Amino acid sequence: MNDNMNIIPSAQPPLSVKDLWVEYQIERGVVKAVRGVSFDLKPEENLALIGESGCGKTTLGLALIRLLVKAASIRQGKVLYQRDGQTRDVLALSQRELRRFRWRECAMVFQSALNAFNPVLRIWDQIYDTARAHGMIMKDEVRKRALTLLEQVQLDPGRVIDAYPHELSGGMRQRVLLAMSLLLDPQVLILDEPTTALDILTQRTIIDLLKQLKEVVGFSMIFISHDLSTAAELADRVATMYAGNIVEMGPVNDIFYRPVHPYTLGLIRAVPTVTGEFEDLRSIPGAPPDLVNPPSGCKFHPRCTYATEQCRGEEPVLESYHSDDHTVACFHAAQVQQDAGDLWARYIERAEG
Repeated sequence: MNDNMNIIPSAQPPLSVKDLWVEYQIERGVVKAVRGVSFDLKPEENLALIGESGCGKTTLGLALIRLLVKAASIRQGKVLYQRDGQTRDVLALSQRELRRFRWRECAMVFQSALNAFNPVLRIWDQIYDTARAHGMIMKDEVRKRALTLLEQVQLDPGRVIDAYPHELSGGMRQRVLLAMSLLLDPQVLILDEPTTALDILTQRTIIDLLKQLKEVVGFSMIFISHDLSTAAELADRVATMYAGNIVEMGPVNDIFYRPVHPYTLGLIRAVPTVTGEFEDLRSIPGAPPDLVNPPSGCKFHPRCTYATEQCRGEEPVLESYHSDDHTVACFHAAQVQQDAGDLWARYIERAEG
C-alpha cells in the first residue's frame, strides 16, 4: 500500500473496532443502527455476532469494509486493521486503498449466494475479474489457484469453474463464494448468515468446511448469525447484539452455559433442546425497539423481566463480569447468571433421568 496511509507500528489484533456509530437517514429521522460498538478480533479467532433481525449485525459487518448504502453514514469511530506490525484506520483509507483492502486484506461472504454473482458471467470470469482488480493478471496462475480453492471447498473444480451461477445449487454457490473470498489470502473473513436458506445437510457441509479452512488457512473470522446452534459450534467467542450495541461478549461456553444478560438468556430459552420439552420454550416478549426513537435507559428494558427504575433511567455500559474475557451491559447480571444456572441444571437432570 501507499506510504501516505498513516501506518503506525502496533501490536493490536488483526481488527480492532473503537466506538463505532452508524446511522441511516430516513424520512422519519435518523436510525441509530450501530451505537458505540467496540471490540477486538483476536488472531485466528472465530467471533460470532448473534441477535434478532434488525439488531445491527449486518450493518456492523458492512461498516467494517465500508460497503454501506448511500443512506448510511459512519458518524464516528475507528476500524483499525493490523498486518505485519502496521496499523491502518480503514475509515481513513482513500478509495484506491480501500479497493485494495477489500478481498486482499478483509473479505466478506454475503448472505444471498445467488445475488452475489452476475448471472450472465461464468464463475471463472467472475473469479478472474476479482483477481485482476487486485493486480493478479496471469490467467494461468489465477486459474490454478481457483481450481485448488474450489477443490478445498469440496467441489468438482473442472465442472464448476466454467459453469454459470444458475447451473449450481445454493450450497454449491455458497461454497464458490467461500473459495472466492480466500482467493487473495485475506487475514479477516466476514460471513453474513452463510447457512441461511440451505438445507440441513448443506449447512452441515458449510460448517465443516469453515472449520477445515480455518485450520489450513489460519484467518480470523467474524460470523454473523441468528442461528444459535451454528454460532455455538463455530465460535470461539460470542457477542450478543441488541438495538445496535453489544450487550454481552465472552467465550462461547460462558455465553451459552453462563449467560449474564437477560437478552442472551432469552435467546437461549427460545431455542428447543434435545432433552427439553416444548413447554420449556419461552419467546422474548414484545418487539425490538424503534431505533429512530429508542427507549430511555437500557434499550432492552421494555421487554425485560428484570427491569427496574434504574434500567428505565440509565443505560448500562459494557464492563467485565468475573473476568476480562466476559463483559456485559446489565445491572442484574448476577441474578441472570443464577437463573441460567438453574435452567441448565434442570436440562442436565432431565437428560440424566
